[in-house]
Amino acid sequence: MNSTVSTLETARVGSYRWSICALLFFATTINYVDRQVIGLLKPTLQGQFGWTEIDYSNIVFAFQVAYAAGLLMVGRVIDRFGVYKGFSFAVVFWSLAAMAHALAQSVMGFGIARFALGLGEAGNFPASIKTTAEWHPRKERALATGIFNAGSNVGVIVAALVVPWITLAYGWQWAFIVTGAMGFVWLIAWVLLYAPPEKQSRLSAAELAYIRSDSEVSEKSVPWASILRYRQTWAFAIGKMLTDPIWWVYLFWIPDFLNRNYGISLSQIGVPLITIYLLADVGSVGGGWISSSLIRRGWSVNQGRKTAMLLCAVAVVPVVLAARASSVTMAVLLIGLAAAAHQGWSANIFTLVSDMFPKRAVGSVVGFGGMFGAIGGMVISKFVGYILEWTGSYVPIFIMAGSAYLIALLVIHILVPQMKPAMVESER
Repeated sequence: MNSTVSTLETARVGSYRWSICALLFFATTINYVDRQVIGLLKPTLQGQFGWTEIDYSNIVFAFQVAYAAGLLMVGRVIDRFGVYKGFSFAVVFWSLAAMAHALAQSVMGFGIARFALGLGEAGNFPASIKTTAEWHPRKERALATGIFNAGSNVGVIVAALVVPWITLAYGWQWAFIVTGAMGFVWLIAWVLLYAPPEKQSRLSAAELAYIRSDSEVSEKSVPWASILRYRQTWAFAIGKMLTDPIWWVYLFWIPDFLNRNYGISLSQIGVPLITIYLLADVGSVGGGWISSSLIRRGWSVNQGRKTAMLLCAVAVVPVVLAARASSVTMAVLLIGLAAAAHQGWSANIFTLVSDMFPKRAVGSVVGFGGMFGAIGGMVISKFVGYILEWTGSYVPIFIMAGSAYLIALLVIHILVPQMKPAMVESER
């Protein structure tokens, strides 16, 4: 009965906000296509240029350094100038950087291209989370976040289908050029379809009222340094720092893991990666749906979010067995379950920001926390490179992956046991 009433209410208020969510989904898809190309081509480029594991880790490290720096800056920029301008600039910048990989001929050349890509791609999540906060009431933000975040998995699937074919048919340079150009197609749709809710003529008065049902008193700007005072900021940042690096491992090293342990070549990589990231898609939408559903049923935001995050953290644990799996099928299923759990976790941890901060501060907090996640990624890129160079084993890496989320959830709960708003009304 409740679901029927909810469906009727949604039909009455309209659904244009979900068109904006679809734009965010496609932007995230393209973001991850561009990000994933280097991981898919690692065996090819390593063979052509003679990279060591440490060389490759340095290239990944360059991306992470820029991504961390970009997140620190871009969240504030988006809060100041708005998502329309900020998102447009970010997509143009990262698309050009992705295409520039085709010109690289050395470790330094690829490092410079990755650095530029990291700076540009840093804009995607602060802009998307801020857009979600502006276009959705609190009770459906985790679901909306889960939907657009599912684009990260679809991006890897698209890359797994397209990059090997382009590379084998036309060469690795064209893989970077073609995938990088996708961002300009998205930009056309963004320019044609996006406007702030109050200025969007396609939006009904009823839907605008529904979007604004979580009212905020003031839109006064928030000094950047002021967000550092709050435990809520550090809960998000530390949670990202402990868990984001695990996702980087999946993105940049799973093709190598499958090649090293099971002999999966570039022409064979499609099916395993598609399986992993289809499962991750289910987790992304499902994780957001779980908490949103619990909140709609009367659970507090604190209970709903943390229950969903606990389920995801527990579901990651079996990945510790992946490095010793008896078959490629078992390894893929274990990693797929962990990837699904990560994406469910991600949908909820991102939503914590809009749960605890006013909309005008969301971009800055997401950017700050994302910077900590990227710093964790910088550390793990060097750790994985040296572990593989010295031992050739993924066992320590998957043990770390299996335990990170439970530790992160404990830290988040200690810092924000009740998930109270970070800013009192007088500060807003």
